[in-house]
Amino acid sequence: MTSDIDSTVGENGGPAVAEAPEWPQLRLDRDVDVCVVGAGLAGLTVAYELARGGLSVAVLEARQIGWSASGHMLGTVRPGYGVPLADLIDRIGLHHTKDLWVLSSYGADYVRAIAEQIPDLAISEGALEVSTIESGDQLIERLTLLGNEFGTPVEGWQIEQVREALVTDRYFHGVYYPGAFQLDGRRYLHGLAALAAKAGARIYEGTEVVSIDPDGIRKRIVTPQARLRASHIVLAGNVHLGAPHQRLTDTLLPVWRYAGVTAPLGERLAEAISFTGSVADSHGIDHFRVVQGDRLVWSSPETTFAMAPERMAKSIARRVRTVFPQLGEVTIERCGCGVIGQTVHGMPQIGQMQHGLWVASGFGRQGLNSSALAGKLIAQAILTGDDRWRLFAPFELVWVGGNIGRVAGQAISWATRGHAAAQGALARYHERARARLLAREERREAALAMRNAPPAEQPPEQPDGAGAPARDNVSPPPP
Repeated sequence: MTSDIDSTVGENGGPAVAEAPEWPQLRLDRDVDVCVVGAGLAGLTVAYELARGGLSVAVLEARQIGWSASGHMLGTVRPGYGVPLADLIDRIGLHHTKDLWVLSSYGADYVRAIAEQIPDLAISEGALEVSTIESGDQLIERLTLLGNEFGTPVEGWQIEQVREALVTDRYFHGVYYPGAFQLDGRRYLHGLAALAAKAGARIYEGTEVVSIDPDGIRKRIVTPQARLRASHIVLAGNVHLGAPHQRLTDTLLPVWRYAGVTAPLGERLAEAISFTGSVADSHGIDHFRVVQGDRLVWSSPETTFAMAPERMAKSIARRVRTVFPQLGEVTIERCGCGVIGQTVHGMPQIGQMQHGLWVASGFGRQGLNSSALAGKLIAQAILTGDDRWRLFAPFELVWVGGNIGRVAGQAISWATRGHAAAQGALARYHERARARLLAREERREAALAMRNAPPAEQPPEQPDGAGAPARDNVSPPPP
């Protein structure tokens, strides 16, 4: 995620997205084929695909498009999920994990294809994941797994290459994804809404869903001013779904992640960061990239309880100075946040809860590829009976523990960050200790070389007068 950027700052170097169109409220009863609850990335994707397929679709958004997580993202798109590959393999096996990885790559390709249809949506290429500890052996293992087993184009960056692109001792090795890319997430979202509407979907803002009745062939949806009937309901409302399906809401831990945009940093930014894509560390603490040539978008702090974004500006500025002290004091011009829904197992929840009732949620830490994938899978299931959504069946709905879970989640977040900081500090200490040891060894070898060197040859002694310049045996002229 990233902050909501105003009209003076565009995320990819151009102007920010223009004022988004206002969509009407639902005021009249309607019958449709599909009702989508939530106009975020997943909801608008499924609406677009279903409308293209010839079905009548109504999208109900309680507030405005992109007001929360979907409109506050850093915009990095690459294959993968929010769970490490090794953990997925341990849980569901290598073959199943490969199938899910193929779907995640398909989701990334889908986002790129949609982005190409949106006017003035710039794309920057490449993403770099950096380690905060020395992980040479782990790097080789991961590159082998990604490249050989999963067929993903990746490059391993050694410490020197990482630090040439990012001038800081905080980062060691890196994994570079040349096929990854970045885009302006808010512009993408509103462009997707325009495509869905053009295809025939009806989008309604300011239309809260009060209740749903998913039983029967025709499901019923109640809003404050009108009612709908639909053959299918897609729940894509994230943590804000609430009363219409409390069971689903209770499986998502709300996490507010904050991001800020710096004031122009001038040439000092180019001296510190020459990498043009997005950068994320392996612990998920910091995620940043350069925008508009000399500004940084930086995402880092997170809480399980809502806080005013402005209160996080100092924390973000402190993180920037910690990683890149040569930048000095930085000013955060604008700060924002969006709330994501984090599942207990860390994977998205995609599939059918009962006949005609679909769910697309739990995209916290997943990225744009997963929300796009969810929309496409559900649309294909409704249109053609495609059952690839069943690959997500092992990741069932699990209660996150209510308020106690939120407190525990915050404690775990602090502990994780503290552990990562300690590991990083220890890695940097070991690196400095080795450098000092190497310097001592070099000085010792130089001293030994001087001590053991044979004495320099002295020229042979000359008798008195020897070597003096010869004088001409001529008497001086008379006065």
